This record gives sequence, C-alpha cells and structure tokens, in this order.
Amino acid sequence: MKLNFPFDPLERSASVESIVMRDNKRAYHRFRSARYYGGIATADAVGCSFLCAYCWNYFRNLNPGQSKEFYSAHRVATKLLSIAQKRSFRLFRITGAEPLLGEKSLDHLEGVLEIICQAEPESVFILETNGFFLGYRPELAEKLNFKNLRIRVCLKGTDEESFELITGAKKEYFEYPFRALKELERQGIQAWPALMEELFYPDEIDYLEKRLRDFGISSQLEFESLEAYPFVVENMRKRGILKE
Repeated sequence: MKLNFPFDPLERSASVESIVMRDNKRAYHRFRSARYYGGIATADAVGCSFLCAYCWNYFRNLNPGQSKEFYSAHRVATKLLSIAQKRSFRLFRITGAEPLLGEKSLDHLEGVLEIICQAEPESVFILETNGFFLGYRPELAEKLNFKNLRIRVCLKGTDEESFELITGAKKEYFEYPFRALKELERQGIQAWPALMEELFYPDEIDYLEKRLRDFGISSQLEFESLEAYPFVVENMRKRGILKE
C-alpha cells in the first residue's frame, strides 16, 4: 500500500479492512500456542489502522494484500479451541494486527467470541486493540459486552507528538483510544490501557497517567515489554524513536 506519513488512520482503516475482509472472512497468517499470559491460544491476523515502528508484524501490516488465506469466524474459533484443548489453555486472543478496523471486522470478531464463549464458558478472551475504531465509534462497544472478554487498549504514545512518531498516524487522533476506554468503563466492560514502557522517560509516563485521569479513566496503566527484533530496532531508528 502506498502511504505518506503522517496518514489519516480513518482512511487507512477503511482501506485495510477492504483488503483483509472478504464477506465475513478475515485474513490470518497463522494459529499457534504462545507463552504470554501464562499460555494462550493465539490467532495472528493481518491489517492495522496504524503502522507502529516497533510492531513485530510490521511488514505484513504494511502490505496486507500479500496475505492469501481468509478464515470464517467459525474456522478461527475452531482452530483456537483445538489449540486450547491440546495445551489445556483457558485463554484466547487475536494479535499481530488490529482486530477492529471497522464494522465488518467487528462482526467477524463478534462471531469468534460467540463460538468460543459458548464452547468454553469459563474461558477468557483477551482482546488486544489500539482502541482507535472504538474511540471513533464508541456506540459499538456494546457489541463487545461478553462476560469472558477482557480488553487491553494498547496506547502508542504519551502525547500527540510521540503518538504520531510511533504510529505514523496524524497526531489529532491521539485521544481516540481514551474515548474507547471511557466508554468501555461506562458500560462495565473490563478494559485497561497499556504502554511500551522502554520508549518513554518517567516524566512522560507520569504525564500520560495524568491525562488518563483527567479524561475520567480510572483503570491502571499496564506496561508492555519491547520485542527488540533487529528490524524493529532499525524501524525505530529510522523514525527517530530510540532513546539515547
């Protein structure tokens, strides 16, 4: 995809969704067990509204049209349930991309959740999202009111400037994930913000936490760890993100 920085993430979301969604099927590139959260059945999707410099799936999300295989919600759920059964996992997730690009991808996710929650009523599904689409369309958060669902909203900066530098998206969209978090809290859906701690100084993190409180968000900030693959380090160097 041709892309000029900074880009409009609304336009990118719509464009990417049109590529990675085919009817109610979505592009995925693998299904696996993963060590995170103590062991979790994982589906790696393709396509994101942002293009974060530190993303481990950067090149697939840069060119989502390269993915050739599309999966229905039923097929995704079946693969995840099979992994969980073999490994005795009770945790599920979709990662590697943004699960919520628009209404079509939301409907697909909703289908996956319905099947897994019915098959494993005591399981937990962890939704890893950048919160952008839910911030743009907060009224759609009600579609995610599953008792098994936990939503981790991954913030991509501590202010407008760092957000634009990291994501490639225009800085005016920085607070959209805040809107998502506030609406999720209002609806009683368990959600919290997360941040890549290594990229920021303590005073920058303090500033972000204050802005979250001022926005009316009470959930505690979780800290993520950077997966410093060589290409990730090079991407961050090109964007001028690395701390000296």
